[in-house]
Amino acid sequence: MKYIPYGRQNINEQDIEAVIEVLRSDWITQGPAIERFERAVAEYCGTKYAVAVSSATAALHIACLAAGLKPKDILWTSPNTFVASANCGLYCKAFVDFVDIDSRTYNISLEKLAEKLKLAKKKGKLPKVLIPVHFAGQSCQMKEIRELTKEYDITIIEDAAHAIGGKYLGQKIGCCAYSDMTVFSFHPVKIITTGEGGMITTNCKDLYEKLMRLRTHGITRNKSQMEGEPHGPWYYQQIELGYNYRITDIQAALGLSQLKRIDEFIKRRHELANRYNNALKDLPLILPWQHPDIYSAYHLYVIQLDTQKTTKTRRYVFEELRKRDIGVNVHYIPVHTQPYYKKLGFKEGDFPAAEEYYSRAITLPLYYDLTEKEQDYVIDVLKKTLL
Repeated sequence: MKYIPYGRQNINEQDIEAVIEVLRSDWITQGPAIERFERAVAEYCGTKYAVAVSSATAALHIACLAAGLKPKDILWTSPNTFVASANCGLYCKAFVDFVDIDSRTYNISLEKLAEKLKLAKKKGKLPKVLIPVHFAGQSCQMKEIRELTKEYDITIIEDAAHAIGGKYLGQKIGCCAYSDMTVFSFHPVKIITTGEGGMITTNCKDLYEKLMRLRTHGITRNKSQMEGEPHGPWYYQQIELGYNYRITDIQAALGLSQLKRIDEFIKRRHELANRYNNALKDLPLILPWQHPDIYSAYHLYVIQLDTQKTTKTRRYVFEELRKRDIGVNVHYIPVHTQPYYKKLGFKEGDFPAAEEYYSRAITLPLYYDLTEKEQDYVIDVLKKTLL
């Protein structure tokens, strides 16, 4: 059996032709494909605006800046995520803190969030920004999160890097019904890819205009935003400090082509996840639980070892699968346990639910091109390793 990664992209001839068409055009960097891609994502998600950028990390950064996150402000996010969800706060010189996770969804715990908000209000240390992370493609309970935070005037940025194409309460993730902005990732292991890239959706015109400036050095060509009169049709002004976080037409063309198949991609991920559920249900494992209000994008399929039913360690199982060319992974090492964050004052034991989850978690292969034969091989090796 050839090596089976935990995730990979699917590129077809239509994708290749879309990229070639741009390469043969007059525009390969900042051209019309970007606007088409943005409009298509906004329409798909049901938002008014979308801003394409060079990565989801760039998207998180400028979303925080657009939200007005400043030095000494506070940002909260989940400890069960990639470091980018927290680093974006540090880029803004803000303080970062975490809200522990729910042991079933692996997303931010509503109970812990409510407790932390009450305590923060008493101490006068409420967050300016909250970033709920839709882990593995399953949305956080955004309606409840909005209800808990609305009295505190907290800006909510959904980290939906795993979740484009999923649904919450019947609406597409990214519609911003219960948030101010949503961030997507188009890295190759995600649901759709642009090679590397990200997107921010929003329904707020002011946020949209600021995001558009921030991705391009803080520059505007909009006369209404300028100081004084423009010198001519060539004129632009830098009105704030922005960044070069632009995506290219080449990438946007690939993303636009991929978007046409997104529902097909997610349907197949659900089929494979259901096969895992049926095949693994009698093993000493905790399988991913799905909230009835949520249709997951199923970016990841994460199992946990049930330590009440097996003496096998996570490391042993992980290494046995890797020895047999199964590219399992672990998502995620809790951010607060990273050496850099320990230097900021965090320590092991701060967020026990995230740490307990991490100690037992293994991500199995799940992607559109995974064949049933390959999946059966993964299942067979896992059974032999555990039993």
